[in-house]
Amino acid sequence: MSPKNPRTYAESGVDILAEERAIKALKKHFKAQKKALGTPITPDGAYAGLLDMGDYIFGITTDGVGSKVLVATEVGNWRTIGIDCIAMNVNDLYAMGLEPIAFVDYLAMESIEPSIADQIGQGLAKGAEIAKISIIGGETASLPEIVRGFDLAGTCVGIASKDELVTGQGIEKADAIVGIPSSGVHSNGLTLARKLLAKYSLHKRYGSMKRTLGEELLVPTRIYSEILNINRGCEVHGLAHITGGGLLNLSRLTTLGFDLSDPLPPHEIFKMIQAEGVEVEEMYKTFNMGMGFAIIAPEGEVKAISSMSNGARRVGSVSGRGIRVQLEKRQVEIAR
Repeated sequence: MSPKNPRTYAESGVDILAEERAIKALKKHFKAQKKALGTPITPDGAYAGLLDMGDYIFGITTDGVGSKVLVATEVGNWRTIGIDCIAMNVNDLYAMGLEPIAFVDYLAMESIEPSIADQIGQGLAKGAEIAKISIIGGETASLPEIVRGFDLAGTCVGIASKDELVTGQGIEKADAIVGIPSSGVHSNGLTLARKLLAKYSLHKRYGSMKRTLGEELLVPTRIYSEILNINRGCEVHGLAHITGGGLLNLSRLTTLGFDLSDPLPPHEIFKMIQAEGVEVEEMYKTFNMGMGFAIIAPEGEVKAISSMSNGARRVGSVSGRGIRVQLEKRQVEIAR
């Protein structure tokens, strides 16, 4: 049971390291069944499962909205979480240079509520429109003995030519890190955020927020579709979707290190969460802290890349080992 006043993601009930161990426990039983067309070629740390399809790579992702659905239910607005579901899947495909093409959803409900399903469908359709993909099917399940409320997840497939695939193998010391802003919390870290902010009303504004707290937490995850054009038009060595685990996602790309000497500014919502007693190191290990996507590329590509994505700019460079963030008063070590 998580403590009443959690200060870390693990204490709130979500242990990223335990999840990694669980994934390893599952994967040790998996063996490749295909030996020709369709052979699995997924590298460690990959954001998507990959299949060798001759001249092309076929990728598959699966992800959900997580406890953001609880915020939607408390606010009584389910119109945007479908965008999050699409975003969490397609962004993982973009992070490998794959173009998303088709999506299927899975909606499990304690009891079927057509009005809620209608609003969820609105968001899914909007997300698919932004990502330029087709929703080709899905599944709805009534699970009153298993689910409380509902859970929303989906699976997306994408494709790329072999020369478009990005795995991080090309990353070199002195490469630049270009950060692209997030739209807010996205769909990660909500378990910790909700528990820390439980004393506040979701229907009121706080500080300099232009939206109510509930509206701020429900801002849809940004869909980074511009990555496809960046990858095709520039020399790109690595791509990272900054999701659960925060900046630790950078470690999935290479054993080299990352120095964020000029990080993107965090949104007001992150400052509000941190003010509840969360250490800054934990914030950067849990949330995107204002940077939802990172591109690793040669220094000479920074200007072109930045011009192709709204708000993108150079935030640091590749170094020896570890992950560090330079804040106003001190440098914070995220990983060694």
